[in-house]
Amino acid sequence: MAVTAMKASEVAKRVINKADLFVLDVRNENDFQDWKIESENFQYVNIPYFDLLDGVEEILGQIPTEKEVLVVCAKEGSSIMIAEMLSDEGHDVSYLAGGMKAWSEHLEPVKVGELAGDASLYQFVRLGKGCLSYMVLSNGEAALIDATRMTDVYTDFAEANGVKITHVFDTHLHADHISGGRKIAEATGATYWLPPKDAEEVTFEYQALEDGNLVKIGNTTIDIHALYSPGHTIGSTSFVVGEKYLLSGDILFIDSIGRPDLAGMAEDWVGDLRESLYKRYRELSGELVVLPAHFMIIDELNEDGSVSEKLSTLFAQNHGLNIEDENEFRKLVTENLPPQPNAYQEIRETNMGKINPDEEKQREMEIGPNRCAVR
Repeated sequence: MAVTAMKASEVAKRVINKADLFVLDVRNENDFQDWKIESENFQYVNIPYFDLLDGVEEILGQIPTEKEVLVVCAKEGSSIMIAEMLSDEGHDVSYLAGGMKAWSEHLEPVKVGELAGDASLYQFVRLGKGCLSYMVLSNGEAALIDATRMTDVYTDFAEANGVKITHVFDTHLHADHISGGRKIAEATGATYWLPPKDAEEVTFEYQALEDGNLVKIGNTTIDIHALYSPGHTIGSTSFVVGEKYLLSGDILFIDSIGRPDLAGMAEDWVGDLRESLYKRYRELSGELVVLPAHFMIIDELNEDGSVSEKLSTLFAQNHGLNIEDENEFRKLVTENLPPQPNAYQEIRETNMGKINPDEEKQREMEIGPNRCAVR
């Protein structure tokens, strides 16, 4: 049987469509336990590559013959070798092209909805990292929010849709992934917006994104209304887009709320977090559709692969929005934090412009799951 390469985009389609797939992950057990391809209908077995150097005969009983099998490793090489061994034993098997590095970088564009006129809003779902970024398209112009470092995906998408990127926003100074916002702004001539309270140490020029800023996109004047909402960072800013969508950054997720500790300020910022969620957000229309900058678990995906929910639904169902006692809230937020993101200090310094790692180093810095939420 021939061994075939399965691209990250093909795996993404299987995740979104809830298709069956058997995954043999040959990374070390710690790496697998920390971070793997998540899907509702995938089955997994983790057997480190080094345990298979002498052959795969002893594991054949664990590998189904009636299911499609995908072998996964960190970069690709080890999975090709194991896939070839399984193929020699008669299995129909593929390997993940580019390994988990490629999975971490794949972006899946999903149309979220229509806005006034001919305008539309797209969500770019980074399934392997839990990052969500957005593009508003209106009358030949586009605004980009919370872009990842895979900038070609956005510029190619804009070109394919006949729009010019004129504004680029970051809702806050990211600590879990490297922003592509500044790079895209430099390449396209777009205005780059950043909350000034998060930008005190940046080394580049930017447009100050402040509460009440109103940016219009295209002739249909789609309003992107900035709403100051500190807590995850001191400058965190949300957006109300077209009076229909609330882009909540890393303040509010579908299944959790943002963590306040990635600049070492958990005790100081927890009050800001509560103020943003329990006062500022409660003053907004419950009909707004919340679009966060991250998701935590695969269950948060909708049927079409997007991540969204009405604000009123989150006020009813999200535990982090329903803690009446402020001391209990403070305890939840400061004592239920997952491990901090890999290389988060280096990522923050990169997003400030203080350091400029090469592409391979940036990949290494980002490897691992999203850890922006309170558990």
